[in-house]
Amino acid sequence: MNLLAFNLPFVVLLPFIGAIFAAWSARFNRLAAAWVSGFIALSALVTLIPSAYQVFSGQTILQSWDWIPAIGLYFSFRLDGLALLFALLILVIGILVIFYARYYLAAKDSMGRFFAYLLMFMGSMLGIVLSENLIQLVVFWELTSITSFLLISYWQHRKEARQGARMALAITGAGGLALLAGVLLLGNVVGSYQLTDVLASGNLVRNSPLYLPILGLILLGVFTKSAQFPFHFWLPHAMAAPTPVSAYLHSATMVKAGIFLLARFFPILSGTPEWSWLVGGAGMITLIIGAYTAFFKHDLKGLLAYSTISHLGLITLLFGFGTQMAAVAAIFHIINHATFKASLFMVAGIIDHETGSRDMRKLNGLIKYMPHTAFLAIIASAAMAGVPLLNGFLSKEMFFEQAVTASQASHSAWMIPILVTIGGVLSVAYSIRFIHDVFFNGEPINLPKIPHEPPRFMKIPVDLLVIICLAVGIFPNLTVAPLLEIAVAGTLQSAPPHYSLAIWHGLTPALIMSLIALTGGILFYFLRHRLFKFYDQHFRQIDARHFFNIVMNNLFSIANAVTHRFDKGSLQNASAWIVFSALFFTAYGFAIQDTPLFGERPMLPVDAISLMLAIGLMLTSIVLVFIHRQRLLTLIVIGMIGLVLSLTFVKFSAPDLALTQLSIEVVTIILLLLALYFLPQATPKEIGKMRLWRDGILAVLSGVGITLYTLAVLTRDYQTIADYFLANSVTGGGGSNVVNVILVDFRGFDTLGEITVLALAGLGVFAMLQNMKLPAPKNDIEGRLWSNDSHPLIMQTFTRLLLPLMIMVAIFIFLRGHNLPGGGFIAGLIASVALIVQYLSNGIHLTSEHFKVNMNWAIGLGLLIAVTTGLVAMGIGFPFLTSAFTHLNWPIVGEFEVASAIAFDLGVFLVVVGATVMSLVQLGRLSFASHHPKAKEQK
Repeated sequence: MNLLAFNLPFVVLLPFIGAIFAAWSARFNRLAAAWVSGFIALSALVTLIPSAYQVFSGQTILQSWDWIPAIGLYFSFRLDGLALLFALLILVIGILVIFYARYYLAAKDSMGRFFAYLLMFMGSMLGIVLSENLIQLVVFWELTSITSFLLISYWQHRKEARQGARMALAITGAGGLALLAGVLLLGNVVGSYQLTDVLASGNLVRNSPLYLPILGLILLGVFTKSAQFPFHFWLPHAMAAPTPVSAYLHSATMVKAGIFLLARFFPILSGTPEWSWLVGGAGMITLIIGAYTAFFKHDLKGLLAYSTISHLGLITLLFGFGTQMAAVAAIFHIINHATFKASLFMVAGIIDHETGSRDMRKLNGLIKYMPHTAFLAIIASAAMAGVPLLNGFLSKEMFFEQAVTASQASHSAWMIPILVTIGGVLSVAYSIRFIHDVFFNGEPINLPKIPHEPPRFMKIPVDLLVIICLAVGIFPNLTVAPLLEIAVAGTLQSAPPHYSLAIWHGLTPALIMSLIALTGGILFYFLRHRLFKFYDQHFRQIDARHFFNIVMNNLFSIANAVTHRFDKGSLQNASAWIVFSALFFTAYGFAIQDTPLFGERPMLPVDAISLMLAIGLMLTSIVLVFIHRQRLLTLIVIGMIGLVLSLTFVKFSAPDLALTQLSIEVVTIILLLLALYFLPQATPKEIGKMRLWRDGILAVLSGVGITLYTLAVLTRDYQTIADYFLANSVTGGGGSNVVNVILVDFRGFDTLGEITVLALAGLGVFAMLQNMKLPAPKNDIEGRLWSNDSHPLIMQTFTRLLLPLMIMVAIFIFLRGHNLPGGGFIAGLIASVALIVQYLSNGIHLTSEHFKVNMNWAIGLGLLIAVTTGLVAMGIGFPFLTSAFTHLNWPIVGEFEVASAIAFDLGVFLVVVGATVMSLVQLGRLSFASHHPKAKEQK
């Protein structure tokens, strides 16, 4: 087997799997989480390297498996030059950040939780850059928002961490929804969600009437994720995260996701005036605002955060120019920015770690105490400023050159070189401030710690990154040129234009702009005291977070007002609104139709048994109305209604539904009985006659409406889809029980979703009821004490004898389900009833001693088996959850059928048993704790 045929999904999924091991290993040794995480990231990099050689040879690697091909969804991955560049940045800088974080985090910090979050974040970013399917890309896009929320809020005890995480999630999450809408429109125009097809349809997309909505929605996703104006304000507040997170987030991940998307969609969305105005305009504004604000920040990480915003604006502006050479400059600056920004954030973390402060008004003269760190910071800051012989100088030269070229495109573009030069001046100024204010400028002022160098190994990641800054700046053609060339080719989807990475190009306008930026930045810094005073007087109070909070507070106020208007804390009121809305919109739908309400299809004759069942249902429902205040009697009548429904299914030849209904009735009645114990035994009277009239009118209208709606449907001819399933059940699914074949084969994906919801519901009940204490009533409704004989001996004896029989029935129903009434769901309910009866008759603790199965593990194992069944199908080249069957002939046993669907049904069985039993047992434990509080305390 060729392992390279599926290495890309392995690269993406390995960090997610590794996150589990990282969290688990920390239980034994807190530092083990760091080593496990480093090994996982390194393994992903090693797995990627063989494919990297193919990309350098000019190939684009595609690895795809059918997921739901009917809707254009594939589990597919793509590795071209652009994806390789970002994957290398994510993995290499990720490894350095992991190594750095091992020394940065304090003893009280949870290593397992931190590295688990970091690995999930890494996997999400790899999923974005390696996805071939756009829907899959959006899924990973949203995962980055969720995992970054966890990382930013890692120090949960800090208010600013919680606020920054919520802000980042709100803005990037909303942008993700816009991106999803844009991708859906884009796929609709192209006719495919595969990136290969989309990238080949540039003219089709640009000429489509949906081009502007597509462009606007995708750019909303890009701008929110990459902190472009007017969404730039969330990024500085994300610096409440630990510094390793900031270094990773600002250099190679998260904010670079939007930049990646700009590069990825550059061939199909660029080349229009709308692209230039929107992308270029946002980039220019972000470049200036970020650079200007960075200079006036006294917090080291604050300065670096706004400088990141500025450099992201620079890259966005380059893509906004829309030319191939501008794209070359943008890709080059992505590489350079990742190296010097990661190193600077790590330096900031070292300073904070070893001095206890990030305030540049206190951090003075540190070169005496931290010479090695100072040397690293000076080189990285110089690279950020664009000083010659460093990597930042080369890409800034290309940036200035493209600004000059763009100014020649129209008469109104003459301001572009001036504005970008101003941005360069500000970039030099805040870079000088980072160097001079921290490492020179006098002596430290009232620092919490005596400054000193960090542990030697903590500086190694910074050393490596600084060496890269120097190597690329001095020997660009030997170091970065091959990677840049394939990345540009992957971006443009064509051969790169001719460009030069030489350090000296003569006296060009770009060089003059660089000199102006360097000298202007020095002058700007020397005027800093006057500028600080001016900034404090006019700009310090301006904070976009204030406007964000106003918007969010207004949204919450509107939501609360709507909730209070329609909810009012009453289930009856909420139900009334739902019923009224259903009646109104259904009536409106029929009212606007010109066709008659009823069709001409004759009704079937009514037989005596059907009439008796219908009358029985009506009578029990009427009885229920009159006795509904007596909750126990109400529950008994509801059980009778469920029994009649089961008989109705039997009457109309639906034995699977009858078995399911009967099993569910038993489980739900027990569940309600256990819950009813903690509720008042009588429902309080309704307040006010108006409510009675309202509910009565709604009930009558609902009954009449449902009747009319049913008659309107049944008196019309319709084409059923049942014929398809009846014709293909045996030949396509290998089973004659059409219902079961639909569940495990034709609609297996739906069933997988349903058992996932069931699993989450069971775990939710477990989490809510665990360790809960509720006061238990001592008397029944008539004042009699509850019986002390909770578990009668005769009941214990008979239920123990019945358990093996009930389990055998469940196994029988499970095994016959593919061809006869039964299946995993029904069998799971029967097995659940068998176990629940044991708990009821023998008690929670006695039964738990005999059945030591952790239902959490049963749920997890069930989901794993169900998902694995689908993945195996994909692994051999079929769509997800495709089933297979064959017939075997064994001696004595004879011929019998073997179907892969039985494995999926086993997963359904385990989830049903686990979720059902766990929910009911938790209610039973709650009852036991209420009856025996002293016993619980002793235990």
